[in-house]
Amino acid sequence: MATHEFVTVDVFTATRFGGNPLAVFPEAVGIPEEAMAAIAREFNYSETTFVLPPQDPRHTARVRIFTPAGELPFAGHPNVGTGFVLACRATAALPDHFVFEEGSGLVRVRVLFGPDGKPSGARIAAPQALSLGDAVPRAPVAACVGLAEADLVGTAHPPLIASVGTPFILAEVVSPGVLARAEPDPAAFRRARAALKPSAKLGGRFHLCLYTRLEGDARHLRMRMFAPLDGIVEDPATGSAAATLAALLTSLAPGDEVELAYDIEQGGEMGRPSRLLASATKSAEGPVLARVAGDCVTVMRGRIDL
Repeated sequence: MATHEFVTVDVFTATRFGGNPLAVFPEAVGIPEEAMAAIAREFNYSETTFVLPPQDPRHTARVRIFTPAGELPFAGHPNVGTGFVLACRATAALPDHFVFEEGSGLVRVRVLFGPDGKPSGARIAAPQALSLGDAVPRAPVAACVGLAEADLVGTAHPPLIASVGTPFILAEVVSPGVLARAEPDPAAFRRARAALKPSAKLGGRFHLCLYTRLEGDARHLRMRMFAPLDGIVEDPATGSAAATLAALLTSLAPGDEVELAYDIEQGGEMGRPSRLLASATKSAEGPVLARVAGDCVTVMRGRIDL
């Protein structure tokens, strides 16, 4: 019987029991894939990460990310939290940045430090440039969360599929009040997923991110993310969705050379307030690239016998 240590952290918050909880297994060698899936179901957090030796020795680690329903190729809060955990465990001088090998590509992680000089969080660069998929009809999107079509805003963009490593359906709603009324309906999610064209770039998933502008500020946003078909009824802080949203909105901004930052609130409706600092850049010649950052706080440490 082998013993494996884990650490849990709350991500995108500086306050314990806020943000999005994450379980990290910093030395996961010897944990079979089926056990990783079972452990993720046992914790029942949005994600659990398993840190393995890199396939390329120039990189820091290979990181596998599991939800209660299966493995993800990339996610935001698991990378921010895993980078923070590895930084806190470091016994030597930290490198300039970490590089994680993941299903969607390489994820670069820069550790953030507090006034006391200790790690306080991390900033990650999404592994892929912004890619856009199909527009999604408003009626099924609204039905997924118990809203009316009129509750969705189509001025800047229709509900559509976008990704910087993990695909989401992004849809703007008219107000914070409407956002607060959203209530996921798993049956409607199943119907909406089944109705999508086979070419829809969702990888078999249906992750819906709703957002609204606060006091009309295009860069101060509140969002919610629902993925009940992946075992995540609602996520309190979704870094990959925040990065994707920042990339999309930046791509729509006027000008060819643009860098924009977004202050995003999430999780308040769940009693787990979170703050995500996302940014994106675009140029006339290149792709739209996104980043997301936030604070972390350690919550628990423990061991599991397998």
